[in-house]
Amino acid sequence: MSLPKTLAAGAFLCGSALALAQDYLPILQYHHVDANTPRATSVAPDEFREHMDYLKSAGFQVVDLPQALTAIKAGEPLPEKAVAITFDDAYRNIYENGFPVLKEHGFPFTVFINTGPIEKGHSSFLTWAQMQEMEQSGGVFANHTVSHPYMLRLKDGETHEQWRARMAHEVNAVEQLLNDKLGHSPKMLAYPYGESNAEIREQLAEQGMIAFGQQSGVVDQHSDFTNLPRFPAAGHYANLSSLKVKLNAKPMPLLSFEDQGEFASHQPVSMTLNFQGGNYRLKDLACYVAGQGKAKLEWLEANQVKVQAEQAFPVGRGRINCTMPDQSGRHYYWFSNVWIHASADQAYVTEKIKKN
Repeated sequence: MSLPKTLAAGAFLCGSALALAQDYLPILQYHHVDANTPRATSVAPDEFREHMDYLKSAGFQVVDLPQALTAIKAGEPLPEKAVAITFDDAYRNIYENGFPVLKEHGFPFTVFINTGPIEKGHSSFLTWAQMQEMEQSGGVFANHTVSHPYMLRLKDGETHEQWRARMAHEVNAVEQLLNDKLGHSPKMLAYPYGESNAEIREQLAEQGMIAFGQQSGVVDQHSDFTNLPRFPAAGHYANLSSLKVKLNAKPMPLLSFEDQGEFASHQPVSMTLNFQGGNYRLKDLACYVAGQGKAKLEWLEANQVKVQAEQAFPVGRGRINCTMPDQSGRHYYWFSNVWIHASADQAYVTEKIKKN
């Protein structure tokens, strides 16, 4: 079993004048803004407008992501109902169908770019000139690697050191281009497919970079800033009613959790959640396993629960989402964890491979 992943504990302090201010941030994740691209990663233009119109009418404060994360890390309050908007993959339809709506509403946003197709002039991807234009209206451009690889997979015959060098190039080459073409970098990375491991996260931390996975949840001061959560808002997650619940989510009040590592096997996964002390509705905690329904909960202590899947995950990425209503019943605490179940022909970086 992996070592516990510790989440720093402690109360957020603010003056009474800031009592309604927010010390956490939900972040929305989009890819395509188009009705004719793969549905799983797309939101249609009319759906995207519906989302943005709702944020405006409901009084959400769309914030600049780098600035908001700096404030959260420093323990400084965000506006009440703060939220951030992100896109992955630098598709041109973001510029054509999403940017006009964002500009109309005055919403800042972040696009994580994979520079390989951009540098090749691929017609489906943004150009540097378009990015420069978007920057003038609140756009921030960040790192999504050069070629959008599965970052934990080895190429045929590749050694561990060669893999490390390749991943360093995937990240550093984009940082160089951001600085060369736009004059700056926010030093943020979105992992392709949301996949990372402790080794990659440590490398990014040493470079002073912030990084994002694809597990759902809310960012606060005690989050792992090399593996931050976001809420997907495309495909079957584009439904506005379910999106409203996520926009009102809070970070799960955890001290730590254990998840047995990044990889799943032919055995069902489990994780242990250790809650902070406080007046929480722990009896209303519910966890859901992707493709399986509710997980089994076994309370080991008053503030410690084991979450058990009933079946093994199929090959690919699997997750467990846990939610719990707050005392008001108007918000849900939210936590998600992701595992990778590799097939026999996929050479993933594992502890065994590293030792060899």
